[in-house]
Amino acid sequence: MYFRNYLVFIPGIILAFVLYSLSQGFNNIIGIELLGYSKSPISTAMIAILLGIFFGNFFKIRESFQKGLDFTRDYILKLGIICLGIQLKPFEFLEFGKIAIPLILICIVSVLIVIKLLIRKLQIPTRMAYLISIGSSVCGTTAIMATAPVIKANKSEISYAIANITLFGILSMLFYPYFSNFYFDGNSLFAGLFLGTAIHETSQVAAAGLIYDQQYNSPETLNIATVTKLLRNTFLIVMIPLFAFLYNRGKVKEKGYSILSIFPYFILGFVGMIILRNVGDEVLSTDNNWIEIIDFVKVSSKVFLTMAMAAIGLSTNLKDIRNMGYKPFVVGFTAMLTVGVVSIITIETYIKFFI
Repeated sequence: MYFRNYLVFIPGIILAFVLYSLSQGFNNIIGIELLGYSKSPISTAMIAILLGIFFGNFFKIRESFQKGLDFTRDYILKLGIICLGIQLKPFEFLEFGKIAIPLILICIVSVLIVIKLLIRKLQIPTRMAYLISIGSSVCGTTAIMATAPVIKANKSEISYAIANITLFGILSMLFYPYFSNFYFDGNSLFAGLFLGTAIHETSQVAAAGLIYDQQYNSPETLNIATVTKLLRNTFLIVMIPLFAFLYNRGKVKEKGYSILSIFPYFILGFVGMIILRNVGDEVLSTDNNWIEIIDFVKVSSKVFLTMAMAAIGLSTNLKDIRNMGYKPFVVGFTAMLTVGVVSIITIETYIKFFI
């Protein structure tokens, strides 16, 4: 009985893996066979996203694939992020965190202030503005879905906010890896901090970091972007109670929410993988099997992340984005621009001079 329940996930997972394989194949053909590079300069993750968007919008995806695609987008993505922890050691995690937290705080506060001023001009619904602002400043769709019940947002507002975050998240995910390498002149720390703070979704940050790594051979940037984004995700614990308070001031309190229900537990798995790497290096530093295990987990993380990118592309409905209307579009674009500009200014003024 239980086995049959799990079987429903298999078709969608296989479809995501097929798109990963196609992406890898296209990557090798274009980058190695046609362009003549020893290693393709084109990102597999980016190809997977674009293929997913193409097939998801020009062909009808059968219902039998949907549960597996949802599973891939939600859980295989998190497994890929957990596996990324094998590339870090605890002192690196703490070092990045010490630098990233002030940057994250400045970006969050800046976006909230700008959107608060903007909604007065555009007169869009307060609840939709709240959803777009927390999605832009903290962690995308997860933040929107966690915040919606406590401010009593309706389905239309939730859909608009998610479409908004999806559109600008994908644009920044595809553009920012190249921009950050150019602007920060290949500095992996600054590029990673920028990607981790300026892009909305955890999956989009992971994809952008992976694109940067594959384009510029910089796993350090992927590591830093991932750590920065995971730290940023934990601010949900503060932001959701704050939004609930702001929205419900002077109103009768409804049923509350649980902090335990919104905590991103996969972060614990990521930290656990970092600790495992540190312990393994101390005990098994000269063991070839341990080195092979590390390499296998590194490769697996990129396979899992690319599969998740394909699933996200397949689930991106361009019609929903087109029907969003211009006012939420303006708010979303302003939020994306604000968090990007503030991130750059903070890195230039604070990070460069105080680290």
